Amino acid sequence: MTIPFSVDLFLEVFERYNLAVWPMQVFLTLLGIAAVVLAVRKPGYSSRAVAIALAILWFWISVVYHILFFTAINKTAYGFGALFALQGVLFLVAGVLRQDLSFHYSTNIWGILGGALILYAMVIYPLLGHALGHAYPKAPTFGLPCPTAIFTFGLLLWTDRKVPRYVLVVPLLWSLIGFSAAVSLGMAEDFGLVVAGVSSTILILWRDRGNKELSWG
Repeated sequence: MTIPFSVDLFLEVFERYNLAVWPMQVFLTLLGIAAVVLAVRKPGYSSRAVAIALAILWFWISVVYHILFFTAINKTAYGFGALFALQGVLFLVAGVLRQDLSFHYSTNIWGILGGALILYAMVIYPLLGHALGHAYPKAPTFGLPCPTAIFTFGLLLWTDRKVPRYVLVVPLLWSLIGFSAAVSLGMAEDFGLVVAGVSSTILILWRDRGNKELSWG
């Protein structure tokens, strides 16, 4: 994959974004934490609320990051913005209108891996990035594409009924696109993205076909 910009320009986009939207990063992080708490506690309205939270995150990335900031160095970001907006719509359709998404943490392989991905997206990812020299504000924060995609896969692993396959397509596609860019740009913290995308998709499809041999309880 040929990248039409340098790593320095890429990091400068993060810097402009982070300085311009502060303190929205705090709100987006709290939104992610709220989604996790709701999925663990599972009150009656929780699944719809989690789906709405995911939709907000994907819409935010579509409009604010991709279209308002990333297009300055990469016009392909208009297409990325459209993909992320589509995913936001799909979360609203599947999780709110149709109520086909049901989020609830369980102590099994899907729950454990999902929790690990959520922890990676919200805690390990920024720490690893800082250790690799990508310090704030020149660093992707929660609410930006790669950590949010990893977080999304974590929550999708916490579903307790079949996930509509159309919900998986854009996150999986982004995991492949993001990984390719990460290799070219040396963003090693994003290498976890393809692991999250491929492993989560396989495990969700395996589970949803009724193969319960992997369950831990």
